[in-house]
Amino acid sequence: MWRAGLANGAVFVVVFALILLTPVTVSAPIRLTEAIVIGLGLAAMFAVNVLLVRRALAPLEELGDRMGQIDLRDPDSRIAELGAYGPILTQFVETLNTMLNRLAEERRAGARAALAAQERERLRIGRALHDEAGQTLTAVALEVERAATSGPADQREQMAALASQLHKSLDDIRRISRDLRPEALDDLGLVNALIALTRRVDRQGGVRVERRLSTELPRLSTELELVIYRVAQEALTNVLRHAEASECVVSLEVLNGQIELRVSDDGVGMPFELREDTIGIEGMRERALLANGTLSVESRRRKGTDVILRLPAEGDA
Repeated sequence: MWRAGLANGAVFVVVFALILLTPVTVSAPIRLTEAIVIGLGLAAMFAVNVLLVRRALAPLEELGDRMGQIDLRDPDSRIAELGAYGPILTQFVETLNTMLNRLAEERRAGARAALAAQERERLRIGRALHDEAGQTLTAVALEVERAATSGPADQREQMAALASQLHKSLDDIRRISRDLRPEALDDLGLVNALIALTRRVDRQGGVRVERRLSTELPRLSTELELVIYRVAQEALTNVLRHAEASECVVSLEVLNGQIELRVSDDGVGMPFELREDTIGIEGMRERALLANGTLSVESRRRKGTDVILRLPAEGDA
């Protein structure tokens, strides 16, 4: 307000001084030369006033530009001091950054609650599949096998084929149960769970998976281990379904003070418009946000895709 007011006041002072100090007269009726002089003076006053007010409001324009660049998915996305205009808008910027911190924390808390509920539901469904559906199918498969050996001769072949299909269904149920809740992560730790995951992927599809897993990782919380495992699982699922790749590299190491998980393939790449909006990528990004980390997707047409998760090495979630 003061900058805009002083800008207007400066124009009025200059005009007032010119009226007092210059031999400008206005006749009645006005002469053409006088009208021209007055018109030029008004135009000059308007131009100077616009320039001064524009300069006074320049910090707001710069602030608006920086606000448009804020990404709440980036935990470090904040508004820095506005250079030469900093003292004028310092309080406003501090208040805005406080609001951004609160929004980021609320979003992180919401993501943490949603993902925790999701993991509980995964665990419940996985146990139900393993303990209830799995046991029931196992009992049925045993009965069918018994019928295949002792039943009528003309039905034994059909019974044997049915038993084989039941065993395949059991294998599928066990695989789905493992995917829903990785028991290896609870029993063997993160690195061994990733080894088991990559071996299953290597067997399921025509993709050769190379592992580069460091054994010198800092101690991680259960929450962080689950974030890393789920991101690797989703990235490998995308490789199998969409990449049309022949090779994939999964690496986990500490780089520049951060834990970095990288899943790289040599497939067809990902269209640019799909790198931010797909459900899978958004889910991985939410998990990264939960752990105060970042997730980036680097893709090149016909040259593969890199999914990179970076987390603080100290493991603070």
